[in-house]
Amino acid sequence: MDNSTLPLAGVKVVDFTRVLSGPFCTALLGDLGAEIIKIEPPQGDDYRAIAPMRNEQSALFTVMNRNKKSLVLDLKKPEAVALAQELASQADIVVENFRPGVANKLGIGYDTLKALNPRLIYVSVSGFGQDGPAAHMPAYDIVIQAMSGLMNATGHAGGPPTLVGEAVSDVISGLFASWGALAALYGRERTGTGTHVDVSMFESTLAFAATSTSRYLFTGEDAPRVGNRHPLSAPFGAYQAKDGHFVLAILNNKLFAQLANALETPEFATDARFASDALRSGNEPALRAWIEDWASTRTVSEVLAVLEQAGLPCAPIWNTSQALSSEQTKARGFLREVEDPRLENLKLPSQPVRFTSYGENQVNRAPGLGEHTELIAASVGLSAQRIAQLRELGVFG
Repeated sequence: MDNSTLPLAGVKVVDFTRVLSGPFCTALLGDLGAEIIKIEPPQGDDYRAIAPMRNEQSALFTVMNRNKKSLVLDLKKPEAVALAQELASQADIVVENFRPGVANKLGIGYDTLKALNPRLIYVSVSGFGQDGPAAHMPAYDIVIQAMSGLMNATGHAGGPPTLVGEAVSDVISGLFASWGALAALYGRERTGTGTHVDVSMFESTLAFAATSTSRYLFTGEDAPRVGNRHPLSAPFGAYQAKDGHFVLAILNNKLFAQLANALETPEFATDARFASDALRSGNEPALRAWIEDWASTRTVSEVLAVLEQAGLPCAPIWNTSQALSSEQTKARGFLREVEDPRLENLKLPSQPVRFTSYGENQVNRAPGLGEHTELIAASVGLSAQRIAQLRELGVFG
């Protein structure tokens, strides 16, 4: 696919990342036309072996490493480090998600690469950032969810802290890393110099937990576990109908009056218990009983028909299959058909931002392990003879 019409066409990224946070960052950049050179150890990115698998291909690896080229380098070999440094000297962006200090030991740390390429933007994604008392700690998504307050705020009242049903800390830190890379790229246009972009999964998740953080800063109170309702507003959550659940979001007096009329109980709009958002939140059980009593004789479809007619924010609760197969998803082209001889009928997502002045995002298959090794080595001027010599030395695994 020709990526010359995309906003990041011509941007070269050397990607030392593995698993999720870093690869998600570089996948987003690749969607927009950046050339992504993924440098993998001889055994490959850990995600290549993580289920679910189809035809020996990992779903997670395939999605997170779309639009990339794979180069295998054994960074224990000095010749491999030299090649990695040469690639970085020609790159716009380097991304790594090693534990702090590891990149330096491998010979690909920021100071080393900056000396070779002062315009380089070097992005580090780690659990707690490059400094501070927790910087040395290994960080998985569940660790960050646990320590950021996100798990403590999730779950039913009186129940245990609950893991969010997605690797949100990994994903949101990857998103912030791509945002940081692009902000630095724009800054370089004005200053001519690169920078080190230090991304903390912990801080990324704190920033993501916007309502919990805001609440604490103004009240000194931690967000309580409230189950399938909003911690501050009501009625704002998931409710039971005759054949399933639906969600309803009421955030002001006008919407509440519309709801009272839609449920044919207009007197609720003038009930003193429900005169403000704060009062409604304090009397949430009474509101839930009122709504679910009305909905108990109606299907979800019938409930939504009434609420939508009244102009109220509401929705069915879909699973992933329903969301991805919805007419809205199809109309927006979020999933794209991709040619991959290893995987028939492959569809992959792209990043969700559109640009009217550029072409469609590119979506290409993930690479085989080391698939582009010779191509990339040749691109920095190595002869076929030299590439063969390096292969014999085990530089490429």
